[in-house]
Amino acid sequence: MNIWTIMILVMVLSFIVQQMLQSRFNKYSQVPLSNGMSGAEVAVKMLHDNGIYDVKVVPTRGMLTDHYNPQTKTVNLCESVFASRSVAAAAVAAHECGHAVQHAVGYAPLKMRSALVPVVNFASSIVQWVLLLGVLMINSFPGLLWFGIALFAMTTLFSLVTLPVEVNASARAISWLGNAGITDYQTRPMAIDALKWAAYTYVIAAIGSLATLFYYIGIARRND
Repeated sequence: MNIWTIMILVMVLSFIVQQMLQSRFNKYSQVPLSNGMSGAEVAVKMLHDNGIYDVKVVPTRGMLTDHYNPQTKTVNLCESVFASRSVAAAAVAAHECGHAVQHAVGYAPLKMRSALVPVVNFASSIVQWVLLLGVLMINSFPGLLWFGIALFAMTTLFSLVTLPVEVNASARAISWLGNAGITDYQTRPMAIDALKWAAYTYVIAAIGSLATLFYYIGIARRND
């Protein structure tokens, strides 16, 4: 199977996963929690249940823009999750709080990902130009392409490290939602399903990044 076949498969799978993710969240956004809690209330409770009182839960604009910011110690929930009293909102809120718990307990993969952020931000800002010039100048300056590959390898490493971070945050969320009585035997499978499809997006991103990395390595090695 050549690299272009893999890349096409990755693009197709990415589209399918995104569509399934949107479908699941739309579906579970219509299912209310039995206790009537909003996403914001779920987030605050999970933080407090884990002994975390210095993290704020704040609304943010956009769709699926939810994230935990360790620098500002804020759980940022998109407005539809912040105010919604649905299973989907509870799952998303708990997942983002899972990252806050990871931060509080010093979860090693999260610490590694955080350490990579400044390097990846720098690499991402120039890597496409370096790779392009490296391919164009491969005969006269082959070292440039290898430099671009090294930069891209950092973004690939970031994608790979992200996988256990996201999976662990979801596992913490699902466990807490059940133990805290936020979800029951009917709604727990829905929360698991929603977070499962969210996790698949990171898997596809990592596969795509690896495939691209091997593509450029193949170009460089053919010139050696």
